[in-house]
Amino acid sequence: MTDAQGLEGTVLDLDVLRIAHGGVSVAEHEGRVVFVADTLPGERVRARVVEDRHERWLRAETVAVLEPSPDRRPHIWAAASVERDPDERAGGAEFGHIASERQRALKSEVLRDALARTGRLPEATIDALDPQVRAVPGPPDGTRSRTRLRLHVDAGGAIGPYAARSRSVVPVEDLPLGVAPLEALLPTAPRDRDSVELVAPSEGEPFAVGGRGAHPPITERVGERRFLLEATGFWQVHPEAPSVLTAAVQAALDPGRFDPRAGNLDLYGGVGLLAAALGDAGGPGTRVTSVESDRAAGRHARANLASWRGARTVPARVDAFLARERDERPGATVVLDPPRSGAGRAVVEALAGLRPARIVYVACDPVALARDLATFAGHGWRPVHLEAFDLFPNTHHLEAVVALDHD
Repeated sequence: MTDAQGLEGTVLDLDVLRIAHGGVSVAEHEGRVVFVADTLPGERVRARVVEDRHERWLRAETVAVLEPSPDRRPHIWAAASVERDPDERAGGAEFGHIASERQRALKSEVLRDALARTGRLPEATIDALDPQVRAVPGPPDGTRSRTRLRLHVDAGGAIGPYAARSRSVVPVEDLPLGVAPLEALLPTAPRDRDSVELVAPSEGEPFAVGGRGAHPPITERVGERRFLLEATGFWQVHPEAPSVLTAAVQAALDPGRFDPRAGNLDLYGGVGLLAAALGDAGGPGTRVTSVESDRAAGRHARANLASWRGARTVPARVDAFLARERDERPGATVVLDPPRSGAGRAVVEALAGLRPARIVYVACDPVALARDLATFAGHGWRPVHLEAFDLFPNTHHLEAVVALDHD
C-alpha cells in the first residue's frame, strides 16, 4: 500500500503498451503498472488516476487521446465516448471505440496469454489450438448484438446503464448494443423500480419488466427447436449465440468417442440448450442428464428435452451432484457451461474422477477457463480442440468451447 495514496486525481501522459484481461490496457509510470481504460495498445493518452492503493499498480481513466491508434474509431455509443467525463460514460461497451477486427485480435491475445500464464499450456499446444476469436453473423460494427439488456433507474426516474465501475446511472436515449426492438422499448420502460430488464425473444413481442415484476414464460427458437424459459431467465444474449454454441459443441464431439447410450452429462444445464445439442448429435435414444440448480430452469429443461427418451433433469448444484457420484462414467461425454467464475477445483477434480470419454467445456471467461484447464492437466486431461467466438462485441468478453481428452 502507498502511504499517502497521493496520485489519485493526478493526470498523466501515458504510452499504452498492451491489452490486459478485463477490458483495460497497460501502461507504465515510474516503474509501476497503470491499468488504463478507454484506450488500446499503441496510443498515447492523457489519463486521470482514479486508484492508488497498491505499491505495484495504479488505475486510471483516459480523459484525452493524444496520439490515436489507426484502429480507434468513433465510439458506437455516444453515451460511452471518451469525449465525456469518465464519471458520465455509460458502462458495458468498453471496446466500442476499437475497430471490430482489432477487438477480436485483442481478445485473441488475452485468450492466448491466459492459456500460457494461467493455464500453463506449452506454446506448441497453444499454437495447435489456434485460439483466434472469430466473428459471428451480425452488423460489422457489433451493434444490435444483444437481445437482453438490464438498465437502472435513478431517484429522479432517469433510466440507463451504470457508469463504468460505479453505481451511478447514466441516462441514455439510445441503445445501439441492443437489437432494435429493445431500443424501441426505452421511452416507455417502467421507472417505478430500481432496475428494468428489456427482453426481445426470438418468438413473441419484446417486453420490459421492472425489478422482480412478473411476466409469463417465453419461447426461444434455435433452428427447428423451441426452448421454453422464464422471461428473465438465463439465455445467451447474442441473437446468433444459441446456434453458434450448439454447432460448436457438436463440432467438439469426437465421433469415435461419443456414445449416445452412455451416461452423458450436461452440467450447469440451464433450460437444456447444450443437452439438446448432444441429443441432436446422438438421436432420439440419447441418454443425457442435465444438472441445473435453478428449479424453474430445470422444470423447463424437462419439457425442452422430452424429445429424447433417455434425457432426465436433476435439480442440484453441480458440485453437490458430483459429490454424490460414486461410479465412473466410461464412454460418457460431459458438457459443462459454468458461470463466469469457472467450474473450480472441486468440480474439475470430481469430473476427472468420473473418467469420461471426453469433456467439452464452454467458457465465457478466458482466465477462469485457463485456471480450470491447469487443474484438469494435473489429472491427465489435455485440450485437443478450441473454438472462440466474439459473442459480446464492443466488450472485452468472449466465448470459447474446448474439448479435452485424457492421456
